[in-house]
Order: sequence, then structure tokens, then C-alpha cells
Amino acid sequence: MPLKILIIKPSSLGDVVHTLPAVAAIRDAHADSEITWVINPEWAPLLRGNRDIDHVHIFPRGEFSGFGAPGRLLPWMRETRRLQPDVALDFQGLFRSALIAKISGAKRILGMSDAREGSRLFYTEIARVNRHEHAVDRYLKLAEAFGASSDLRFPIPTGDQLPRFDAFPGFVVVVVGKSKRRFPTSENCVDLSNQTSLLQLIWLLRAAAFVISVDSGPMHVAAAVTTNLVSIHTRTDPRRVGPYNEAATIWKNGKLIRVADLASVADLRKKGRKFLPDDVGPVAQLALRALAKQPLI
Repeated sequence: MPLKILIIKPSSLGDVVHTLPAVAAIRDAHADSEITWVINPEWAPLLRGNRDIDHVHIFPRGEFSGFGAPGRLLPWMRETRRLQPDVALDFQGLFRSALIAKISGAKRILGMSDAREGSRLFYTEIARVNRHEHAVDRYLKLAEAFGASSDLRFPIPTGDQLPRFDAFPGFVVVVVGKSKRRFPTSENCVDLSNQTSLLQLIWLLRAAAFVISVDSGPMHVAAAVTTNLVSIHTRTDPRRVGPYNEAATIWKNGKLIRVADLASVADLRKKGRKFLPDDVGPVAQLALRALAKQPLI
């Protein structure tokens, strides 16, 4: 009988991306296993075509609140109880994710030492992690506690091309994401805010010659598919939540720093200053240099 493994990482977008290498390592170590991933419905498209995953178990968290919630929750709990995995790995580290592992009937439940909300009370085994490390490294240590060791890989789907949008000739600025603001457009600027699905966003990030992003889920997707990236950090520590890509660049406190050089930079954990109009020029120059190296189509 194949080993039945339950991966628990319902959200969010960036965190799901960070978990992909750990699950890939688990697949490599347990090639004949049956792997099921518990995930929120809005992030499930990120697993499309992922050969490391056999089944997706949807966690419709948004349905479990308000009037009638118990009537929706109880059937989901019964369905989850039928999973009966041999082992569950809780990459979320919260009470609800540990409870999902318990409800599933898992014989072993593995979690990390920095888990919160009393979730460690549910674990049968705990992997020691450093909470100041990048999430990818922390999740890989949980996989290693389960006997996994592998080359790093991020299986990201190819995405879906946007209708009526041609990537050639090269576009200069495309605004994507969710926002209540309206952005000015021009001949070489397109506003696609609130208009793209997750898979369309992934296609757009793959097609882009350069990506400029704030610290966000889409930035982590971009870091997995391109080296031409600037991630803007004001309050966050880029060594912990920045792009997991040594060739990428981060902006912090008015400085542009290659990710490979972050270890030698002091005071990155401290609250940084805002991104100001004077900071646009250096970031734009970095993007323009990358664009100049692109082959003419």
C-alpha cells in the first residue's frame, strides 16, 4: 500500500509558493506515496499540473462563517475524516491547520517549532526551525524531518494567456493586482487591476521582461519564474520574506541590493522608510538595463 501523506497549507498565495519546494522534496523521497494537499479554493489553481500532488482537498474557509455555517462545516469534517492519511505535515502552524490534521485521522502529525495558537499540542513530532529564516528554508526543514532531501524546484503552472493581450511587441508597464484605485494609462501603460485570474497573473509574470513588486504573493510567484525582479520592502525583513532567488533585487531604505548580498547588510530587520518619488529613478534604470539585454523579436 502506498504511503498516504497529507499536506496542510491552505493559504496564502506567497506561503503556498514557499511550500512547493518542500512538497517536491517529499515527493522525491517518497516517490510511490499518495499526496493530498489541503488548500483554500482561491489558491488551488497554483497546483494545476503539479506532478508532486495526487489529490487536492479544498478547505472552503469562507463558507464556515455566518448563518448556516455548522450545516456546511460538518459535511466537510466528515469528508476530511475519510482521508485517513498515514502522516500529516502542518506547514501552516496554526490551531485550525493542526486541528485539520487531527480531524483527518492522521497517525503521525508533524509540525514546526515556531507554530502558534497551541497547534503544537496536536503534533506527534516537531521539527526545529529558526523563525528568523526564510519561509522556504523553514518548510524544507519540516520536509527533512520526514526524511526528504532534494534539489530545490518550484513547480509553477504555465498560466493562462489573457484574452486580447499581446505580449509582443514588448509592453512597458502593466498594472495588476486588486485595488480600488484607478491608474492612469497611456500608449505604453495598461491597467489590468481587478481583471486577472491567478493563472492569468502567472502567465503575465512569465511573459514580463521585468517585474517590480511590493512584498506580496505575486512577488513570490515572480521570484520562482524570473530573475528580473525588484521587490520593494518598507516594513518587512527581506531576508525572511523577500524573494527566494539570489539573482533578484530588493529595495530597502533607498538602497537596491542583490538577494545574494543580503547576508552582509546590517539593520534589515528594522522598520524601513517609505518608497519615495526619488526612489523611482534607480528602480526604473535597473529595469531599463534588463530590458536592453532582451533579444529583439
